Amino acid sequence: MELGRLGVWVSMDRMSAAAGAAFAKKVEAWGYSALWLPESRGRNALVHSSWLLANTQKLIVATGIANIYARDPMAMANGQRALAEQSDGRFVLGVGVSHRPMVEGLRGHNYGRPVATMRAYLRAMREAPYQATAPREPPLTVVAALGPRMMALSGELADGAHPYNTIPAHTAKAREILGSGKILAPEVWVLLETDPSTARRAAREALSHYLQLENYVNAWRGQGFSDADMAGGGNDRFIDAIVGWGDEAQIRKRIQEHWDAGADHVCIQPISASGGREVDERVLELLAPASRS
Repeated sequence: MELGRLGVWVSMDRMSAAAGAAFAKKVEAWGYSALWLPESRGRNALVHSSWLLANTQKLIVATGIANIYARDPMAMANGQRALAEQSDGRFVLGVGVSHRPMVEGLRGHNYGRPVATMRAYLRAMREAPYQATAPREPPLTVVAALGPRMMALSGELADGAHPYNTIPAHTAKAREILGSGKILAPEVWVLLETDPSTARRAAREALSHYLQLENYVNAWRGQGFSDADMAGGGNDRFIDAIVGWGDEAQIRKRIQEHWDAGADHVCIQPISASGGREVDERVLELLAPASRS
């Protein structure tokens, strides 16, 4: 599979099934190589991936990420194999440990040590039996990795990593850890807004939830941000580093910084000017690979 250089990362739970299929067709027509979708409190990510794959022709559908606490390793591995076979290789499985409040509070599971839990899970996926028709090629698995130990595991037992909420310097370090030949596909927030006050206000609103999650806060500390940088929704230095806002040229510059740092594939997540998760199609049309071919 050729994952391509530029994809789209969108939470689609607020879209109806029909609207989601129509949006996926737009992403495909715009020339993006992949559409990434998360799993949290809404649809089952594998079920929704099946729907999107059935409604597109060449678009890769990727989970960013499927929660390992939502299904056992055999269910995850065999769902992945089925989707890869049914779509002729257009499915990428991103897996992650999620966050303690979602795992223990919402699902009622014990939240294990992240790296050890993921290691055991990936090994069990590899060993899971599958008696249905196999895909033509082994399907790809990437891991939601932030810290160096999880990043190393992504290179050891998976096909690469899908970092989220990270900066170009993190991408450079991730490439160093992964080495060559492994997929590195960071998510990048983008906002088509040139007024600094408006852009930063929207970015703070979009990031507010993530600042309450210890995995991200710890990861940001590891990327050189202090607690003072993150206090009160994040200072300008923090916001400007995490979110690529501005005009087309400024946003393209941020994407290029991740490519230059070693990313194979960048998946952009658009923020609306209000700070909500509504998809701003203007920026997706503006950055569309098809418009530059």
